[in-house]
Amino acid sequence: MADQTIVGSTRLSEKIVPILFTATIFLSASLLFFVQPLFAKLVLPLLGGAPAVWTTAMLFFQTVLIGGYLYAHLLSRYVPLRAQLLTHLAVWAVALTFLPLSVPADWQFDEGVALPLQTLAIFAVGVGAPFAMLSANAPLIQSWYAKSGGPSADDPYFLYAASNIGSLVALLAFPLVAEPLFGARVTGYGWAAGFILLGGLLMLVMLTLKQSAAQDRKTDETEDDVRPAVGAKSILRWLFIAFVPSSLMLVVTTKISTDVGSLPLVWVVPLSLYIFSFVLTFTNTPKLSDRVIDILFVVSLFCLAATLTLGHGGILKLPQAIILCLALFAVALKAHRMLYLSRPNVDGLTVFYLIMSIGGAIGGLFNSIVAPVFFNSLLEAPLTALAAAVLLTIGTDAAGHRRAVTRGVVLGFVAICVMVGLLATGLPPKTANLISFGLLVCAAIVLRPINTWLPLSVVLASVGAGLVVKHSNNIVLQDRSFFGHHIVREADGLRLYNHGTTLHGMQRIAETDGKPTPLSYYHPTSPMAQVVTAAALPNDAAIGIVGLGVGSLACYAQPGQDWHFYEIDQKVIEIAQDPNLFSFLSSCTPEAPIYLGDARLVLERQDLTFDVLVIDAYSSDAVPIHLLTREAMQIYLDRLAEDGVLVMHISNRYYDLRKPISQLAQDADLAIFQQRQPQTKIETDGGTGSEVLALTRSSEVFEAMSLGTDWKPLNPMPGRVWTDDRANPLSALRN
Repeated sequence: MADQTIVGSTRLSEKIVPILFTATIFLSASLLFFVQPLFAKLVLPLLGGAPAVWTTAMLFFQTVLIGGYLYAHLLSRYVPLRAQLLTHLAVWAVALTFLPLSVPADWQFDEGVALPLQTLAIFAVGVGAPFAMLSANAPLIQSWYAKSGGPSADDPYFLYAASNIGSLVALLAFPLVAEPLFGARVTGYGWAAGFILLGGLLMLVMLTLKQSAAQDRKTDETEDDVRPAVGAKSILRWLFIAFVPSSLMLVVTTKISTDVGSLPLVWVVPLSLYIFSFVLTFTNTPKLSDRVIDILFVVSLFCLAATLTLGHGGILKLPQAIILCLALFAVALKAHRMLYLSRPNVDGLTVFYLIMSIGGAIGGLFNSIVAPVFFNSLLEAPLTALAAAVLLTIGTDAAGHRRAVTRGVVLGFVAICVMVGLLATGLPPKTANLISFGLLVCAAIVLRPINTWLPLSVVLASVGAGLVVKHSNNIVLQDRSFFGHHIVREADGLRLYNHGTTLHGMQRIAETDGKPTPLSYYHPTSPMAQVVTAAALPNDAAIGIVGLGVGSLACYAQPGQDWHFYEIDQKVIEIAQDPNLFSFLSSCTPEAPIYLGDARLVLERQDLTFDVLVIDAYSSDAVPIHLLTREAMQIYLDRLAEDGVLVMHISNRYYDLRKPISQLAQDADLAIFQQRQPQTKIETDGGTGSEVLALTRSSEVFEAMSLGTDWKPLNPMPGRVWTDDRANPLSALRN
């Protein structure tokens, strides 16, 4: 009878233990992915959207993540099991004192302290302990499961798939559910409840591990487990393999955002595919066979060569962007499957995850910090594609395979040389590319094996194509900043400035002397021009412009007026102030101050009053939501004269911002007028249609400006007012 009880208890344990550990690691991963966007939303209104904020926040999360993995490694390696459990529960208890997540009530922005230091401080005080505790859970829980006596305890890596499912759920739930339906404050309370529940699950895990049956069970590697011990070669291999998909995921996100546009939640798709690849590969029974993954990987390399580099950085279309995402998924499948197949035994589990996290962090740092500083174009795209192709050479010792790899490299360089020679004859770049790559395909018919050398040589040749051929002869300037890709080009007698896919201004090349004519959205009969040139404005009117562009509006300044410009991107200021590129500022308002920084923060700290305040920060595809909230509106009104006009330029491909702004106007008891100027009504050559809203404290103020019948009152639209705590950008999407 006793034996039956023991057997029954063992069977029950075998069912309950994996469920308990899976639920714990799933919840932990969900909380980890939730806390990053949640806390960033809490601090954005306080710190602004300056590059230093985002890069420092990313650096903080990546550093703490690595620190959490290092803590898990040291704890599991050098501390007895019971002490491990008690130590980690103590860390959880300390993290409880940080709940609910919030910014200290007495925190104030200090202009005398470097912004990165303030960012690090507020993140450390606000979310440091909870994030560190959560970061350690994935490797710790897996190492504990190895001692639990549960099924597959000698190979607990399958739990990492559950962890990534939790990450994926949180990734989608925050922007689609939590942010629009509940807001940051309520979501924060829910997150705190989940964190408390996690502690309860960890206590159950502790009780499970104390069972004598679990302690007696062997967790050493099985007889057929021939996985090698962790060494320097393994560590370098894991670092590189983890780097590739991490970097490529950011490359795809940047490429799509730059070429197709910053579609709403565009970052979710590549990141979701990246995470989902872990779910499919970190298991002994993958849904896709290794043979299928290998085939998809080779095909993906050709897709990467075509979409990232073959066209010299040509603009992607939406179908190509979809293909690029699928190629990323195939590369991630291959890389993460390689990691799983090269995983060490249980003794090396925590160091394996530590190295993986470092490799992923290096990928993030390379794309987000190193590339914008050292590259003036999206050079990380071809370089990462080449790194992906190098995965073909990893883990192969056969002399024949090494010869094939060498052949691929040599032929890749030959293709580059052929292409350069064809270009020297005057052939167009596309024709030279097609011929050189056609020769590679012909070589594939004659030479074998093609599974290694052909994709490697194609990618290598396409990288060379991107490096030796200029993107376009009409590009005057090409540069990078943390906010994206800047291009100044010439076409049809015009000099145009694009930030990503958004046109930020243009000037006639012939108008290099004297006062240039504003064009694009700012042409002489545009809605914005109508307001800033209104006869009803005082002779000494103060005009504020948020969003510099190339400074087009500056040439409407009149003697005696006081103009001020606000811009968050230093690179935009450099372009606008260079008279060799655009001469609006130098010719019309050479003495006007330009304030660098997040406009909301700068305006809040100033003591200025404007007769006209133009908010021209919404025309790009990535709308800064913190500039469209009740709190932001109050700052604008605090800087607006009693009879002043607040002008909002809302031309946008993806968002119809009339709805949230009309709700803000109703909330602040403001009159609101709109003008949609179609392209057909523009007589100025180089003029662009636009959509503009004007808000005043009373309709009489606006009507007294006599701006014409094209301005129509805008009735409030139903919906909830956006606040710093709660905003729903998806509700403003165009139908």
